[in-house]
Amino acid sequence: MSLRVPVNPELLHWALRRSGRSPEGLSDRFKKLGDWLEGRLQPTLNQLEDFARATHTAIGYFFLPEPPEEALPIPDFRTLPEACNQPPSVDLLETIYLCQQRQSWYRDYARLQGEPAVAFVGSARLDESPAAVAARMRQHLGFDIEARRQMGTWSEALRAFIRLAEEAGVLVMVSGIVGSNTRRPLDVTEFRGFALADDLAPLVFINSKDSKAAQMFTLAHELAHLWLGASGVSDSEARILPDEQTERWCNAVAAELLAPLEAVRAESTVQEALPDTLQRLARHFKVSTLVILRRLFDAGRIDRETLDAAWLGELERLKRVAPAGPGGDFYNTLGAHVGKRLARAVIVSTLEGQTPFTDAFRLLGVRKSRTFYEEARRLGIQG
Repeated sequence: MSLRVPVNPELLHWALRRSGRSPEGLSDRFKKLGDWLEGRLQPTLNQLEDFARATHTAIGYFFLPEPPEEALPIPDFRTLPEACNQPPSVDLLETIYLCQQRQSWYRDYARLQGEPAVAFVGSARLDESPAAVAARMRQHLGFDIEARRQMGTWSEALRAFIRLAEEAGVLVMVSGIVGSNTRRPLDVTEFRGFALADDLAPLVFINSKDSKAAQMFTLAHELAHLWLGASGVSDSEARILPDEQTERWCNAVAAELLAPLEAVRAESTVQEALPDTLQRLARHFKVSTLVILRRLFDAGRIDRETLDAAWLGELERLKRVAPAGPGGDFYNTLGAHVGKRLARAVIVSTLEGQTPFTDAFRLLGVRKSRTFYEEARRLGIQG
């Protein structure tokens, strides 16, 4: 007879809540789950281990006397009610932990390689003009508006933006799942991105469940965090003017970086219908129509009532035209998930014998040697 483990039922309830699972959703897998939750029966060790896997919970938590209080390991700058009124999900926590592990590895790698510090990290201050900082960022990154205008799609513009950020020294990771687990999608209503400031390994993570155009704003916003030297998780959108000073400043910098106010004024006319202006300027600047709405308001072209009404209409329209399913080439997706800067460093270090293959597989989120060598080939690295 299997020994049963004395577990505080509150820990089982806590594990369900943080994983987003419901008792009903797991009742077929755990026939006695209701009895466990009520304290009428204890699970066996094997059952508890299976429950831990199902709820993405480390087994050790179930031996605590009561549920722990899990806080975000970086400042929380989220402002939308659906995010800031809820504790962080296990998906968000694990994503941050994984990125911190990758950042820690790259920091050590950069030191060994003698890479210089990334000078712009922490170079800006909250009392500086967002327009002045945005101009410095645009010059440093080489993210030219005219070059963007010539690009055919938002995806092309986003790829170029990411490439320029990585060339400037930023580890950029874009994913809509936890690690490489396609059955654990990230919730864009919980967070859109985060920044991990560091002078050797600055990192930006973007939730790819958002639209490509919206990801442009998230990347600009998180880069503003790095220029400020302020780590944090965000859910910012262009319409919001957050009460929190850092988020308000980063939003203003991101908007000015992507769609400078004077350029928006010059490109907009009062004679043109608002829907036509939105589509034209969104294509011109390669940002979402929501960012353009905010910029038109800032430029005095529309009032607050028009902004709020048009914003809701645009949200509904964007939901209807959103692409279905992730799709895409596996290796392109892998490169986006971990970022080409990190992937190249990990592969080179591993092939030179400095990093064990097991560590490399964990950092890259791969399981097979074939996948590792194919990614090396696609990055132009000879084994």
